[in-house]
Amino acid sequence: MNTLPGATRSWVEKELPDGERIEEVVRLRGGWTSDMRRLELGGPAGRRSLVLRSFTKPFYVRHAEGLMTREADILRLLGDTDVPAAALVAVDATARHCDHPSLLMSLLPGTVRLEDRGADDRAELLARQLVRIHRLPVAGRQRPRTYQAWTSPERVTPPADTRRPGLWERAVDVIRREPPAYEGRFLHRDFHPGNVLFAGADGDCRISGVVDWVETSWGPADLDVAHCATALALLHGVPAGLRFAERYVAAGGVLAADDDAHLYWRLLDALGFAPDAEKVAVPWRELGRDDLTAGVLTERLEGYVEALLGRYA
Repeated sequence: MNTLPGATRSWVEKELPDGERIEEVVRLRGGWTSDMRRLELGGPAGRRSLVLRSFTKPFYVRHAEGLMTREADILRLLGDTDVPAAALVAVDATARHCDHPSLLMSLLPGTVRLEDRGADDRAELLARQLVRIHRLPVAGRQRPRTYQAWTSPERVTPPADTRRPGLWERAVDVIRREPPAYEGRFLHRDFHPGNVLFAGADGDCRISGVVDWVETSWGPADLDVAHCATALALLHGVPAGLRFAERYVAAGGVLAADDDAHLYWRLLDALGFAPDAEKVAVPWRELGRDDLTAGVLTERLEGYVEALLGRYA
């Protein structure tokens, strides 16, 4: 059970049809950047559910106007596509009416699934879904902003207890060069198992929703593939991360033909998780992956960087 601050509750209820009211507020687990709540509503038309995203951390509050306005625009755009995204209800990106910057949207069916069992089958579905996202026809005026790198050579911090400092130096040297040329695509930019909802049993699993569109960007397909691959390596082990690019290509996706270019994008993403990937582990452990300790994640991240250099350098 949870509650809503007074101003936010008033704003939500003003956005609802006459006679509809919030009957229950339930915190949703697994979020890191936002407070996520499911709102159970009741009214003349019966019961239904909405989701409220609110930025409360100072960093995200400062950037909320750009992030939430972008997500609202993207949800409107995706409403006319076959991508299973939420429908926008309302947004208050500057907290003019709410206690914190907030976005109200429909509730998608399904759950986040991070367990090792069935991970290969889910990775296939992830690859196919990502291909469909990258194929979305987006007119020039609808294009999101150009991607932003989430790390740089100066910001990479190797694990404190690494026994292979030379490995990290080699990896950082790869991203010191200018970014390779690329053909722009519509990117989710934060596509990974924690932002995808699944429905159905293991033998009939399907993607029922893709969430968290605040970082949507225009850039190389390799970068979206790289981000999901890094997450899979951390969640399920290095081989799972290495295979994802192959799954994406097998599903019809197109990646950089040049190994050096592909390696650049893969490492640009992976190095952003250094030194220990602890940030992503917090919501993952909240969803049941208690085995993902800082030590496990550091070992997997280092092993993944080594494997990428071994395969593509």
